[in-house]
Amino acid sequence: MSHTVFVTAPKLHPAGVAVLEKHGARVIYLDQADSAEEAARIMASEPIDAVISRTVSLTAAAIQACPTLKVISKHGVGVSNIDVEAASRQGVLVYATPGANAASVAEMAIGLMIAAARRIPSMDRSLRDGHWHRLQDGRQLDGLTLGLLGYGQIGQRVARAAQALGMRVIAYDPAFPASNPVPGVERADDLNTLLPRSDVLSLHVPLTPGTRGLLDAARLKRLPKGAILINTARGEVVDETALIEALRNGHLHSAGLDTMEIEPLPAGSPLTSLENVVLTPHVGGSTPAALALMAQGAAENVMGHLTGNPPDPGRCVNPHIL
Repeated sequence: MSHTVFVTAPKLHPAGVAVLEKHGARVIYLDQADSAEEAARIMASEPIDAVISRTVSLTAAAIQACPTLKVISKHGVGVSNIDVEAASRQGVLVYATPGANAASVAEMAIGLMIAAARRIPSMDRSLRDGHWHRLQDGRQLDGLTLGLLGYGQIGQRVARAAQALGMRVIAYDPAFPASNPVPGVERADDLNTLLPRSDVLSLHVPLTPGTRGLLDAARLKRLPKGAILINTARGEVVDETALIEALRNGHLHSAGLDTMEIEPLPAGSPLTSLENVVLTPHVGGSTPAALALMAQGAAENVMGHLTGNPPDPGRCVNPHIL
């Protein structure tokens, strides 16, 4: 029996397409990138068995409008764009692809860290404009303490790279592994312990009701003066207005942001006028290698579920309905 799979993007990496073709699936793609309205229309008008979810919002209304829907898989890890509660009420399992983009995101975090610490983009722009300003206010990472807010697969990779740079590493995660996978990483008991010791703070947490706005003005002030903030997680974890003020008044040396509160970043955002901010458009996990692994994993999740070979339960976001 052929199954219908809806990909909420105009295309899917060939590694994922190959899995779907192997099972003879009928595949529907989104014509307009990031169109939640088109996604909802397709969900309501097609006999969809499974969704491979990219970044488009998958609302409760869209899920409820599709009675044939059996399974959703996120092409990635964060499921904040999927109404998981609505899916659960309908008996629809939601899966993710943990670890598939861990290497790429970790490398982006380290890249942003170095670029923000040494203000590389600012000097690059200055040189291209014909100036020779030898800035001397960059921060040397060797000897600094890196604080990790979140210590999953990405955080652990960042920890190893930071140690190689000569940094001390401390991490806070309520789910800190019982057996620490990275020797030398210190466990912080809570956020109040982590922040004052973090010369550099790197965020690696999902967006949940508990993490939304977690780094507000008061918590940003708990970071040491001259600290650096790196965010490759979700922009909404940080109070952006408070972050901008901390960057303007010099409490923070700089920030490297791959994610923002509103995406795409609105024209005229104050972030674009700050010389001590390095910005990238949420592409930490978007290397060809990571896209291939995420696409393959997401396709395997949905086809495995539909053909009676369910994925590893550890990939399931709402296992309580199993």
